[in-house]
Amino acid sequence: MTTNTDFDRLPPLPYSRRSFIVTALGAGFALAVQPVAAQTLITTDSDGLTAGAITIDKADGAMPAYRAQPAKGSGWPVILVVQEIFGVHEHIKDVCRRLAKLGYQAIAPELYARHGNPQQYSDVQELLKQVVSKVPDAQVMADLDACVAWAQANGGDTGRLGITGFCWGGRITWLYAAHNPRLKAGVAWYGKLVGQVNELTPRQPLDVAGELHGPVLGLYGGADASIPLASIEEMRKALALAPSAASRASTIRVYDGAPHAFHADYRPSYRKDAADDGWRRLQAWFKEHGV
Repeated sequence: MTTNTDFDRLPPLPYSRRSFIVTALGAGFALAVQPVAAQTLITTDSDGLTAGAITIDKADGAMPAYRAQPAKGSGWPVILVVQEIFGVHEHIKDVCRRLAKLGYQAIAPELYARHGNPQQYSDVQELLKQVVSKVPDAQVMADLDACVAWAQANGGDTGRLGITGFCWGGRITWLYAAHNPRLKAGVAWYGKLVGQVNELTPRQPLDVAGELHGPVLGLYGGADASIPLASIEEMRKALALAPSAASRASTIRVYDGAPHAFHADYRPSYRKDAADDGWRRLQAWFKEHGV
């Protein structure tokens, strides 16, 4: 499968290209999130859907991804689904199927595929050190662009483009909203807003708050120890004072008492009330902004 030539003509990237070392999606859940909390696990079937693994061709190889969409028709609005730090495991695939049941073409690329298999690590800190910390933001932006091109060539309506992401992917959602002028809207679930910068991660969401092309709905937990409420307030102020209309249209919802990863129904952090309300808001947000 080929990508749209608009994205093949992107300028050189500020990092050394690496070929893909992971060429297929894994099954099940990452070792780092075992045991899975089966009593709260939500499972969405694929009845009426086309769902499964795909590959997206790039100059340095084939990037594995998961795609779900209605089984019939075409011209579906497109939503990019960006993984947690644990990669594209069963929860992220299920989110894609949930979106497909709503009429979307949902695509979740394995954005760590050049750097290692996130599902094989049982220790979170080792995963962060060996894989996650080595992934350049510029590479992620280009890989998401390639997903948009794939969608355009495979039945998706990229004129109605959205993005949503969780944890690591929540931060990426903010960055992509400032990267792609074609984006209509984004929904960021508990993604960090501030942090250290370096060659691989040169800007944080707060740094791009005034440059959004599509408005972002941020969904955050009031009891999230990893994301201080002060940073959320700082982001709110930056959005309100931004020159970009899309930035000013963005908003952040904080769920009192909810921890980090409150949407992750396979983990003890899951909070049904906050997760359900956030999912309702996601649907309304995308509809409001033409996705």
